[in-house]
Amino acid sequence: IKMRLLIKDLAQPYETSKSCGIAKRFSVSLFHSGEHLRVCPKGYTCCTSEMEDKLSQQSKQEFEIMVDDSSHNMRTTFTSRHKKFDEFFLELLDNSEKSLNSMFTRTYGKLYMQNSEVFQDLFTELKRYYTGGNVNLEEMLNDFWSRLLERMFQLLNSQYHFTDDYLECVAKYTDQLKPFGDVPRKLKAQVTKAFIAARTFVQGLTVGREVANRVAKVNVVPACVRALTQMLYCPYCRGMPGLKPCRNYCYNVMRGCLANQADLDAEWNLFIDAMLLVADRLVGPFNIEAVIEPIDIKISEAIMTMQDNSMQVSAKVFEECGQPKPSAIGRSARGISDVFSSRFRPFTPEQRPTTAAGTSLDRLVIDIKEKLKESKKFWSKLPDDICAEGKLTESDEEQCWNSHTKGRYFPEVVKEGLTNQVNNPEVILDITRPDTLIRQQIMALRVMTNKLKNAYNGNDISFQDSSDEGSSSGSGSGCSDGCTTEFVFVGTEAPVIRADRSDERAAAAAAGQSLSCGPSTVLVMAALTLPLWAVQTQWR
Repeated sequence: IKMRLLIKDLAQPYETSKSCGIAKRFSVSLFHSGEHLRVCPKGYTCCTSEMEDKLSQQSKQEFEIMVDDSSHNMRTTFTSRHKKFDEFFLELLDNSEKSLNSMFTRTYGKLYMQNSEVFQDLFTELKRYYTGGNVNLEEMLNDFWSRLLERMFQLLNSQYHFTDDYLECVAKYTDQLKPFGDVPRKLKAQVTKAFIAARTFVQGLTVGREVANRVAKVNVVPACVRALTQMLYCPYCRGMPGLKPCRNYCYNVMRGCLANQADLDAEWNLFIDAMLLVADRLVGPFNIEAVIEPIDIKISEAIMTMQDNSMQVSAKVFEECGQPKPSAIGRSARGISDVFSSRFRPFTPEQRPTTAAGTSLDRLVIDIKEKLKESKKFWSKLPDDICAEGKLTESDEEQCWNSHTKGRYFPEVVKEGLTNQVNNPEVILDITRPDTLIRQQIMALRVMTNKLKNAYNGNDISFQDSSDEGSSSGSGSGCSDGCTTEFVFVGTEAPVIRADRSDERAAAAAAGQSLSCGPSTVLVMAALTLPLWAVQTQWR
């Protein structure tokens, strides 16, 4: 009965240790010459060639699980912080729009409601920019003030009739007349820098997540499978199932199997540093919360300024654009002026909408920064994390598996990275053939780091809008209320904005899957020119 159980056990890779252990304990003659083995030492063994093949397959699967488990917290951190920041920002924007609509309705009543689309379009475009739309912030803000000037100019001079050509002439003198005082200039500077920083930061969280998900899906080459099998299961075949690998032995195996991942580390660290610097801007001079919350008050100040200077502005316009014709209706401007003279009354702090996402920008960014710092040097430290004492390896250097038997492991531990594996005694790799997927992720990080550096300085780099794929015009929004701050990796080579909003769980489930479309030439060129850019650009 015992022999039948042993034979049954030997058919399962997981039970090999049990079989060999029982055979050794009862002196059952299941050990035989290991000349047939291709991976494990060719001494006496209880493993067959078929079992060795199954153990190799099992070793590969266990290694994939080890890498997935070790990177799980870091990957989910990027996912959860992206979701939190995205929710915070969009709720902040929604609250600001609700506040403006409520206060302007209360102050200007029907007059505001008849022209509310001007303000609604402003928030729609701000949201569309943040969620990846092809929006030029400066042009959009200039257009907002021009439209507001046209509306107010007609209301304040309602006794006249204005043609479209006349209103175009009015708009030409916006900069010269400065009807809204200095508010448009100041608001434009604040909004553009804050929105560039916020959009780039949330996109950076997406890129970090996607790169980590892809890199964690390790490509286990045959040389690595062989080394893993020898380390994890050959002790079982030798009848020493409880013997753990020596720590330095484990280091060499893992640094060989994760050599390409370690090569990602340098670019990953530069990316994290750039994210941290933009995070500092978000809670400093580019504080989006400080810009968005009082935007209604600033716009109202601009309206009051124009109302106060309406006579001078109108006289200058009439001088430059000509005297308009009287309105056939003969409306009086007095009633409208009285409406505009009703001074804007903002909410008290207690009346304002609740803080977005139940937190403040400072607390949110501080939390994200701490998590980002923890992810530095992750890929170069990954072999050490997997080989941690007590987790996989034996601390006693004399009582561990050294690839052949129980005893000390003498070879030196090689350094991280593909080129350093030329002297690795455990994993024989072709150092002239780096992993293509890893190289592509390095490129994606380099492009994103370049964009973060520009955002740090308040500059924007336009990414290809998804609605323009296959088009050379570069125009079109491809984004509406259903937008997202997600990226799509084109050929996994460089990030491109996706224009439709997708479920976070679906995005996480699809992580690591490469798309079949070709690389973005613009982004590849941007990445290739990064070293020159980095030399020429100084961070302020």
